[in-house]
Amino acid sequence: MALSNSQYNAIMREYERLQAESRSELRARKEKIYAAVPELRALELKAGSSAMERFRAAVKTGNRAAVEGFSGELRDLEAERRRLLAEAGYPADALEPRFRCPDCRDTGMADGQRCHCFNARAAELLYSQSGLRRILEHENFDRFSLELYDDQRVITKVGMTERAYMEKQLERCRRYAAGFREKRGNLLFRGNTGVGKSFLSHCIAKELIDQGFAVLYLGAAELFECMAAVSMDREEDLSRKEQYDLIFSADLLIIDDLGTEMMNSLTISQFFNLLNARDVPEKGTVISTNLSLTMLRDTYTERITSRILSGYSIIELYGDDLRRKI
Repeated sequence: MALSNSQYNAIMREYERLQAESRSELRARKEKIYAAVPELRALELKAGSSAMERFRAAVKTGNRAAVEGFSGELRDLEAERRRLLAEAGYPADALEPRFRCPDCRDTGMADGQRCHCFNARAAELLYSQSGLRRILEHENFDRFSLELYDDQRVITKVGMTERAYMEKQLERCRRYAAGFREKRGNLLFRGNTGVGKSFLSHCIAKELIDQGFAVLYLGAAELFECMAAVSMDREEDLSRKEQYDLIFSADLLIIDDLGTEMMNSLTISQFFNLLNARDVPEKGTVISTNLSLTMLRDTYTERITSRILSGYSIIELYGDDLRRKI
């Protein structure tokens, strides 16, 4: 999974917490059982004492034969422990630690690989940080309906009906998500309000998060507000600073509604720096905007527009406002 160091460490801290809770719970459970069955405490002390005596003897004599027979003695002690537990009405594992995940024993690793529970926690963390948890339950490729697009009206610019054209764009987005591990790349969704730009961005986001990629979704206004606050040292909120780091480090950054933010020279400078910082093979960026390419140039300068035109696959979307139809 494409986790940053801070994300990985956050998950491992959770495992450390679980292990500490398990140890504390085991100590409390043992004390309760020992109080009810004192013979069990004596039995555990005997096992520990016998092990130490045999170890000392082996060290003193240098003879491994000094520890022979210890495994048989342990089996006898274990059988006696099980008998005492059963007679007192306790299960055989009552004095053993209990783990949330028995496969990795709450370590996150099983058979030399990340455990399934680690992958589940990573996905949960990625969903939380994306800012899209609830939205993606309803807006994903499985829920995308081509029936909302007109199958009679022809889009003059492309010579296809709205539905046929959108079917092709939907397939482009599916390919982008499916091939993201090998080739990241950037997309620019452009079109009027309500034609499906955000929905397609959400579809891509869910596919990538489910693959284990770090995705951050921000409206343009929130993006630039965060960048300005942190870069000017006005932001003390740790979560905001983590968000700022993700703007640059996330595998996929989705900027929604570019052009709705308050523009100034600082915003334009930050935007150009962000595009440059993310223009690497390991990162992908998806931008949606209502602005035409001409309006992009007039708003964000020729330099920024040139960067987008040369580095982004542009997906033009057409049609009526789908939210009205829905």
